[in-house]
Amino acid sequence: MLAAAAAGMIGFTGFTLVMPFLPLYIAELGTTDVKAIAMWTGLILGATPTVTAISAPLWGRVGDRYGSKVLVIRSLAAFILTTAAMAFVTAAWQLFALRLLLGVFAGYGALTISMAAESARRDRVAQAIGMVQTGHRLGPAIGPVIGGLLAQIVGLRNSFLVAATFYVAALITILVFYKEPREGTAPRAVRGGRAVLAHLFKLPGFVLALGVIFGLQTVDRSFGPVLPLYVAQVGVETARIPIVTGILFSLGALAAALGHHLAGRLMRQYPARGIIVAGALIAAASVSIIIMAPSLWFVGGAMPLFGIALGFSTTTIYAVAASSLPADAHATGFGVMTTASLMGLAISPVIAGFIGGAGLQMVFVADVVLLVIVGVLVLRGLRLAPMTRDDSADPALADP
Repeated sequence: MLAAAAAGMIGFTGFTLVMPFLPLYIAELGTTDVKAIAMWTGLILGATPTVTAISAPLWGRVGDRYGSKVLVIRSLAAFILTTAAMAFVTAAWQLFALRLLLGVFAGYGALTISMAAESARRDRVAQAIGMVQTGHRLGPAIGPVIGGLLAQIVGLRNSFLVAATFYVAALITILVFYKEPREGTAPRAVRGGRAVLAHLFKLPGFVLALGVIFGLQTVDRSFGPVLPLYVAQVGVETARIPIVTGILFSLGALAAALGHHLAGRLMRQYPARGIIVAGALIAAASVSIIIMAPSLWFVGGAMPLFGIALGFSTTTIYAVAASSLPADAHATGFGVMTTASLMGLAISPVIAGFIGGAGLQMVFVADVVLLVIVGVLVLRGLRLAPMTRDDSADPALADP
């Protein structure tokens, strides 16, 4: 579990060395119109999760049969190659093409969460998920700051090569230190894909959980295409935009890491429904601060509040959904949850990019509306009592 969390943290650090500054890199490649930069940023950030969202459940079936380690190795190797290649592009469309290709192999972050949940005792699933998600957030907490400094020292282009070395380190961590619980054993007998998917979507509360994951991820990733532009809009001088943006992203990520860590403790004291609703509403309030007080200081104060609320609500909904998964469909269930998450990640930057072209604050207004909708749906629709683990897997239900 520690190796999975460490690999996730290292990999996410590499990602956030460069991706928060993608609008600036696109401008460096020759695109100067603000609307065009916002649009390309959204399309490029959304390309990988769009493709991965389609393939995640299929890879999940492979993980249920052969284990997740081989899939994580495959994914990290793809990140190494494509991230290094991004240092040599000459146009925004080439970044888009590389991100599309990466989508076929991406998804190691969600696989590490599945590893943690599967290896944990039932009463510690939330803590295990929170631990790995904390690692995922700690990487982005330090990545943008390092990336902001690198952009000034070696340039944005060479920063992609540095990011690729982080993925190399994550790959070595998995290869050397992670031992899968079923490593060295024969492949497990699992039901066919159609039977498993039909079972998953009949689980009480599972579909709503997917919607909540989608909504929270959509809001979480909406900041990427517009925050550097927003920082410029509130008066930060051009030379300081990368480091200021990096600090803001890091504040949010550090707070989210704390939120992920606190989720397990909160679930021992409060109903999961209340935790998720509170997180959505607190996050909505923090984004409202940015809308009503467009100032760098208010943005800096709102980002930690936003991060911690999103952190504990996200871990809680993952734990709720994980508690219902059948034993022979654990990776598949997380693959479906990954699809919901990645659909939000894919759609969010695209929508934010287009909305941001009409007015950057409109992105934050849309975030508030979506968070309120998530809170209301959970309050009215999430039924937690039936969400207990079903370990049955009737061979008679298997596909031929």
